[in-house]
Amino acid sequence: MFSISQATHASKAAQYDDLLQQARALIADETDFIANAANFSSLVYHTLPDLNWSGFYLFDGTELVVGPFQGKPACVRIALGRGVCGTAARERRTQVVPDVHAFPGHIACDSASRSEIVVPLVASDGTLIGVWDVDSPVPNRFDDEDALGMEALCTAFVALAWGKHKER
Repeated sequence: MFSISQATHASKAAQYDDLLQQARALIADETDFIANAANFSSLVYHTLPDLNWSGFYLFDGTELVVGPFQGKPACVRIALGRGVCGTAARERRTQVVPDVHAFPGHIACDSASRSEIVVPLVASDGTLIGVWDVDSPVPNRFDDEDALGMEALCTAFVALAWGKHKER
């Protein structure tokens, strides 16, 4: 059984370091990509405070399609360049959105979401895998420290989970 550790007394950087170690341990021995994505989503959702959605949108060669996640039911398909997720995928750049209502073309899957961070997932050969999307009901929930922490988590996830998936 896996036990989630929440280091709420630590700095944000230390919390992400701890979360990164937990994520690596959680997916280290599993080869199924979907299983790893599901557990990764759950780990982040239940570890970081003030989240109402965390999960994956996977690129099917044409658009982003919802993958494993935690939270309320989500939009199923998102075109590249549309909303925060589509923008992150098209630009291949992390999007930190302090107020989703101020983001042009924001797609409101959950009306409670007020801020969002989306990290593009790119394989070592440059192939777009999808995006990692995290929402919060708290305005200004995410900052540059969160971007660094989420990017480190996603780099580890892609290296461990996608690499094993492609080897099968």
